[in-house]
Amino acid sequence: MLSSAQDWNIPKIRSSGWDVETPQSVDKKKRNILLISEATAYTVSLVGLNQLWYKDYPKSSFHFINDNGEWLQMDKLGHMATSYYTGVAGVKAYQWTGMSRKNAIWYGGLTGTFFLTIIEVLDGQSEQWGASSGDLIANTAGSFLAIGQALKWDEQRIQLKYSYKPSVWASQNPSQLGSNHLERALKDYNGQTYWLSFNMKSLLGIQSVDFPNWLSVAIGHSANKMTTPYQPIDEEGKIWYPKRERQFLISFDIDLTRIKTKSKSLNSILHAFGFIKFPMPTIELRNNRIYAHPIYY
Repeated sequence: MLSSAQDWNIPKIRSSGWDVETPQSVDKKKRNILLISEATAYTVSLVGLNQLWYKDYPKSSFHFINDNGEWLQMDKLGHMATSYYTGVAGVKAYQWTGMSRKNAIWYGGLTGTFFLTIIEVLDGQSEQWGASSGDLIANTAGSFLAIGQALKWDEQRIQLKYSYKPSVWASQNPSQLGSNHLERALKDYNGQTYWLSFNMKSLLGIQSVDFPNWLSVAIGHSANKMTTPYQPIDEEGKIWYPKRERQFLISFDIDLTRIKTKSKSLNSILHAFGFIKFPMPTIELRNNRIYAHPIYY
């Protein structure tokens, strides 16, 4: 689910020497490196996924399924976040080649959607699964969240973020929710929370140098008590325990991509983890009740 770019935030174009009013000259060597790298990554991903995941399952003609009700849509948020992270990194990669501002934003921003479409194509040709229109919509939404902000502000003032803490439910269905902590961080939707993190200084246009530019407010969505994709019910339509539930959260956050130190290595490390919601005091709304968490992961 997570991309490995070193800096999730798009710097302001003017401050990075990318003057939007000056025609750009594409560095053909860098462009070719980028295109070859992308083509290689797509090919390896297509072949690798097919061999490791799909080859042991029967094939079918391409088809769609409706899985929009699964996992209380937490899987769709995962698709959206992955597409967003990849798109932000893609914009920086195309910017690196010297491509014009708009082309770099559009081509780079759609990188996540193009990449994740590979999975939908493979799913659609598998009898076990099927392509999902909901996944495609989520992928596109993530890309456009990155693209829209880059076009309007030349930076990401609203970031999609992720946090995780182990849940007690994964052990009841390890084949789907993961059998170890690494798998569960990617597959256990009970332990995941997805956030929209709003940078206060940039969004509100605060000019004061004393106001911290790293301070954000985040709203999050999570879900709990999910052991199968859908809520189990008996033959009479009665819900089996446990009854799954949504969680809505609001919290402060720290935008690690806005923190600058004298160490380039430390800055790279901070920016590499900028997609993670920083643990902070949090208010949770669940089943019409409010809960306070001194620290929420």
